[in-house]
Amino acid sequence: MSTRGKPRILLMHYILDPGPAILAEAGEVVPYPPDRPLDEASIRQAAEGCTGIVSQLMDPIRETVLSTPGLKIVSNVAVGFDNIDVAAATANKVMVTNTPGVLDDATADFAFTLLMTTARRVVEADAFTRSGQFRGWEIDMMLGADVFGATLGLIGVGRIGRGVAHRAKGFNMRVLYYDPNPLPPDAEQQLGATRVDLGRLLAESDFVSVHVPLTQETHHLLSTPQYGQMKKTAILINTSRGPVVDEAALVEALNAKKIAGAGLDVYEREPAVHPGLVVLPNVVLAPHIASATTRTRSEMSAMAARNMATAVRGGRPPNLVNPEVKR
Repeated sequence: MSTRGKPRILLMHYILDPGPAILAEAGEVVPYPPDRPLDEASIRQAAEGCTGIVSQLMDPIRETVLSTPGLKIVSNVAVGFDNIDVAAATANKVMVTNTPGVLDDATADFAFTLLMTTARRVVEADAFTRSGQFRGWEIDMMLGADVFGATLGLIGVGRIGRGVAHRAKGFNMRVLYYDPNPLPPDAEQQLGATRVDLGRLLAESDFVSVHVPLTQETHHLLSTPQYGQMKKTAILINTSRGPVVDEAALVEALNAKKIAGAGLDVYEREPAVHPGLVVLPNVVLAPHIASATTRTRSEMSAMAARNMATAVRGGRPPNLVNPEVKR
């Protein structure tokens, strides 16, 4: 608590309007020093005396940070929260919140953008044209893969996965999905989606799009055995979390032509990208921008700020990841 009586809120990184104003009304906002490293010890030091932390996915919020005296809430500006040790937060009676729902459409849009861009070799074609190599139309120039009428395999059908399935309907795609939790029959019918096991999905899909959270079970869910089950013409799309995909094995699969290409927005060791991916022309690489529209990021910022404001005022925020925390 600050000497002026207002709760102190550690803002790890800049957020978009109207988030800052919501935070300023709720407490004394303390920006994280820009020259300080993003490690647990440094974050713990900056969080001393703070009631809340507004974090983002690059911030390691673990036991060292979560045991800070007086800390009540960590508000993550993301739908995912694998950067936070939720079990440690719960043990320390620290609430954890996220920003679900608001980024679903933007992320589904971008997953389909990566699918289309990779299938039709847009990045290669752009570089080819800019470099002056385009000399005129040729019947076999930049041949890509058909999307309309192709088979789309969705690994995970949460809100974003269902959004991608909905978009696939416009391209008359056959949709398969793998998820431990089946969709209700009416949802399957509406989306035209068929639930299958992972092996069948990989074997039959022209495009495989990943939409699962990062957990112990999903870490390296796709690795050498799975790439070997895919069609040689298949394209992998990942907008979920980087470590779901074994990048080293993916590079090997691409070089061995076990699969045809990949479109990636997330990476195993962000911001680092496996050097083997960077040099491959059949891979589209984006810098984790699936939710990067002005409206979406503004709404994410506002939601995270409202979560924080509710908590520091003594309430229970609506987007509580660990509702078992009793305060």
